[in-house]
Amino acid sequence: MSLELNDITLTYPDGDSQLTALDRVSLQVPAGSLTAVVGPSGSGKSSLLAVAATLITPDSGAVAIDGPSTTGLSRGELAELRRTKIGIVFQQPNLLASLTAAEQLQVMAQIDGRKPRAARGRARELLDAVGMADLSGRRPHQLSGGQRQRVNIARALMHDPTVLLVDEPTSALDHDRGAAVIDLITELTHRQATATVLVTHDRTHLTAVDQIAEVHDGRLKQPAHL
Repeated sequence: MSLELNDITLTYPDGDSQLTALDRVSLQVPAGSLTAVVGPSGSGKSSLLAVAATLITPDSGAVAIDGPSTTGLSRGELAELRRTKIGIVFQQPNLLASLTAAEQLQVMAQIDGRKPRAARGRARELLDAVGMADLSGRRPHQLSGGQRQRVNIARALMHDPTVLLVDEPTSALDHDRGAAVIDLITELTHRQATATVLVTHDRTHLTAVDQIAEVHDGRLKQPAHL
């Protein structure tokens, strides 16, 4: 398994008491598969994603990526893990206004210390994979919402992550563009062999996912395999 959440409990202070965001949640996501996490607003979806991304440390339980548990790792070690093993597609693309689509990806490679030629080649490869090769020289204001989201996805894959975490990628898109983005994430999951978790409140486009996990009041139902 490339991503495992084992008996995760997460609480937040709520006045004089504690609010349970995740209640003994366990989830296994094999490499090359896509799991959709669905549920109403406030059900715990975002908390689950944050724990899987190692951005939040749970009260109890363990996260394992590529086998080893992340329990006990220092902040620096967790940051290195995210940099090398985890790709995150945020709900809003947050692209840098001054950079072209290709440069958005190349910046990520520079952070990793890759040589410019290798970075340019990898950026071209990924932009082609997401159908943006012909628009690689355009800046964000010259792209549609769906095109910006495609660049966002490509950027998250720039460092060849083991785990891909996707937060509400269709929230600002119309039906057709949303369907195209979900199809793209599904295709790339299988092609790149990532363990992908897609958080969404929209069940419309989930026919191609490998399993659906429902979260209600911090509790995860047994995932349904499709």
